[in-house]
Amino acid sequence: MELTLRPGRHEIIEKQDPVHEWRVARLARLGIPWPVAEAAAGHVDWHQMAALVQRGCPPWLALRILR
Repeated sequence: MELTLRPGRHEIIEKQDPVHEWRVARLARLGIPWPVAEAAAGHVDWHQMAALVQRGCPPWLALRILR
């Protein structure tokens, strides 16, 4: 996430990283609650997570294994 000041104002605007948002969405689709997916997206390889879940590993356990 990048924070910038709007020109001419003192408002802070958050710019979301599209890759991070993509990872969050993919983790959420695998069954990870959105807030947990937000926190884990930068620390977990989504492809490894998907492979574990596809093999029958519960999403919460796959996340725990990969963290």
